[in-house]
Amino acid sequence: MTSAQRFALLLVAIPAITFAQSSSVSSPSKKIKVTVGVNDGKAWYQADYNGRPVLLHSALGLTMQDANFANGLTITGTDAATLVKDSYTTNNAKKSNITYTASRKVWHLKNSTGNKMDIIFQVSDDGIAFRYHFPEQSSGIKTVTRELTTYHLTDSARAWVQPMSVAKTGWKASNPSYEEHYVQDVPAGTSSPLGAGWIYPALFRSNNTWLLVTETAMDGSYCATRLKGDSLHATYEVDFPDPREVFTGQGSLPQHTLPWSTPWRIVTMGSLQTIAESTLGTDLAAPAVKTDWSFVKPGKASWSWIMLKDDSIVYDVQRRYIDFAADMHWQYCLVDADWDVRIGYDKIKELADYAATKNVGLLLWYNSAGDWNTTPYHPRNMMLTHESRVKEFSRLQSMGIKGVKIDFFGGDGQSMIKYYIDILEDAAPYKLLVNFHGATLPRGWQRTYPHLMTTEAVKGFEMVTFGQKDADAEPNHCAMLPFTRNVFDPMDFTPMNLYKVPNIKRRTTSAYELALSVLFLSGIQHYAESPSGMAHVPEYVKDFLRTLPDYWDDVKFIDGFPGKLAVIARRSGNKWYVSGINGEPVEKKLSFSLAALKTSKGNIITDGAEPLSFEQTTFTIPASGVVNVTVQPNGGFVIVLE
Repeated sequence: MTSAQRFALLLVAIPAITFAQSSSVSSPSKKIKVTVGVNDGKAWYQADYNGRPVLLHSALGLTMQDANFANGLTITGTDAATLVKDSYTTNNAKKSNITYTASRKVWHLKNSTGNKMDIIFQVSDDGIAFRYHFPEQSSGIKTVTRELTTYHLTDSARAWVQPMSVAKTGWKASNPSYEEHYVQDVPAGTSSPLGAGWIYPALFRSNNTWLLVTETAMDGSYCATRLKGDSLHATYEVDFPDPREVFTGQGSLPQHTLPWSTPWRIVTMGSLQTIAESTLGTDLAAPAVKTDWSFVKPGKASWSWIMLKDDSIVYDVQRRYIDFAADMHWQYCLVDADWDVRIGYDKIKELADYAATKNVGLLLWYNSAGDWNTTPYHPRNMMLTHESRVKEFSRLQSMGIKGVKIDFFGGDGQSMIKYYIDILEDAAPYKLLVNFHGATLPRGWQRTYPHLMTTEAVKGFEMVTFGQKDADAEPNHCAMLPFTRNVFDPMDFTPMNLYKVPNIKRRTTSAYELALSVLFLSGIQHYAESPSGMAHVPEYVKDFLRTLPDYWDDVKFIDGFPGKLAVIARRSGNKWYVSGINGEPVEKKLSFSLAALKTSKGNIITDGAEPLSFEQTTFTIPASGVVNVTVQPNGGFVIVLE
């Protein structure tokens, strides 16, 4: 071979080395395989499920004000894959004892100026998680200006996604608050009807595999993100919030000193059973600090405002709702907006003392607002500074108040995310439970801050009480939520109206509404029924609600399809509760197996022959384990087995 020939071969060989630096990591069972590489200076990844591609060549990287990690990248090395394990307990999730196992691999990269970035992947049998880590030291603040992460689905993929609302729109400019109806079973890449992107969790079906995309481990240094609304060829790019979604006078973009890790990007993948039973959203969240969390007690609450609105926030009505909670063996009563002027602190203290004699704890509403919305409700502005929060929380603790509901947040910018966390950190020393309303998705915060009992971030039952259009959509909407919004994070939907809604024709049956008490997950479940409505309910339904567990030990997906049907079993101790709702206006004859529950008999509550009625019968599982249940149009059922 001549020198010229050897030189020509060398020119061919060099690009082959620099063009495709890639390697892979697989889940413990080998179901999921992730490949990461750099081509032409740009980082990418792809994911296969059972040997079939479900995420195609997708981008990785970000840009900072003073550093570019979007191109000019090279892989300088990889760590050997290791097995990571974690276990934790929680009383605010679909399971009480959770074990997480994943294969972890780190890719080390540098950019054209020598700055370093690690890309960390953890691949479990139910999905993938990845984040960016910047290992160098810095004395100054680094600001991320853009994240280039994408999720490139197959061209035939379908989407079940909720549009992000536009900042500063809605009632009193209170958007965004994650309160839109889902766009369902549309081609992946469909543009958002509101133009502001898509929220998490976003559900897709790619190559007959279900994928649920979200994020977790928000520590206040990063903004919350969403997916861009104008996708191209089924490729979704991570997007930052509207710059107006900020705490007064502060910033929207992520910022921190180095070293620094971004939040985890999560893609749960597998069957619908995988989605419904996964705990990835809390598996990757930061653990809670070691402290005394014994004051955190999940439970149920009565709540006058949902049916009776503003005029119910008076002393006598609240005392009646305390009695209602006591009669139903519920642990809390929520006093909503304007209590400070309609009732006053002194009389609230009287109510708290009275409630304590009934073993009921009082929860109080607050407006979060600074200048980011114009809502008129109060107490207002008491949450804005550390000093004012400490003063108010100390006062509430001395009054015997058990928790706060804080409403009307202003979006997802970095400073607003930090505001949420500041509230949580200030509430904990005063043993106050927290409920965020008009708020962002909590993204696993309930693991890091166990006193975060619930968050709205959903078009909840209050929308049903406001207008017939939302009432008409309720059956389908609720059948979406177990596969999207409520998969990982507690959801304050405020469910379960068993009798009637004033001035609204409810489209769901009473058994459908009862089923939501089991189907939906929330650390405190604020029920939408009133004392007068509960008076029309059979005693066996009341007893069911009086003895319903306050948290769950295990979960099993039984049957379902987003927006059409959801049947899920939850275990507490040795009892299984099977809850089912029909999201469509047609009767369904269901046949499914309960053999995995290892029980044989119990009771089933279904819809009765008359409207707004119930029927209870003894329920026996045959030796085959297969049971048959007929569900009315927009109807439901609950089964209790032990």
